[in-house]
Amino acid sequence: MASQTTVATASYSYELRFDAGRICLDLLATAHPDERLGAVEPLRAWIAASGLVPGGTALRHVDGSWVPRFRELRALTGRLTGQLVHNPPAADPRSLDQALTRLNELARPAPPATRAVRAPDGTLVRELHGPPECAALLGAVARDAVELLTDPDARACLRQCEGDNCPIVYLDTSRGRRRRWCSSEICGNRERVARHRRRAALARA
Repeated sequence: MASQTTVATASYSYELRFDAGRICLDLLATAHPDERLGAVEPLRAWIAASGLVPGGTALRHVDGSWVPRFRELRALTGRLTGQLVHNPPAADPRSLDQALTRLNELARPAPPATRAVRAPDGTLVRELHGPPECAALLGAVARDAVELLTDPDARACLRQCEGDNCPIVYLDTSRGRRRRWCSSEICGNRERVARHRRRAALARA
């Protein structure tokens, strides 16, 4: 079942999906069917909902300079995972090597430092020592991509959605590796509706 976060403001609303199986693949999903990271507010919402930071972390310091940096990481991840789901690969080896070099650079910074603090009810909760830096959050997502690309078992589970014109890549961890769509409720439902219409048209012929 698809995991979605709906965020609304006075001027627009959008949905963020977190059902691809890895945070780096969830970042890829922000480009389809429309651009989800076109402004600061949706990026803040994605960071908060992705689990990159503890719940309640203030992200007011996230500004417009962060948006192209996350979109660059998204493009790199898409290029490198694309070689694994397309046969033949969609990019030439030199382009892939350049993307890999840049991904490794983005993966170098340390993650945001966490600490345990006592909540009002006495339980211990996790929070960051301070506002997370862009490089630290990018590094966390880039390292997830590095782990995915270098894990043979995970690579074997990579799939591209079979829905019409759907480029979303996900990890197929279903029983028997039979998952066909990024989301049964979205692309799967569209395919079922299209199949029904085709059968109905044949019956009328």
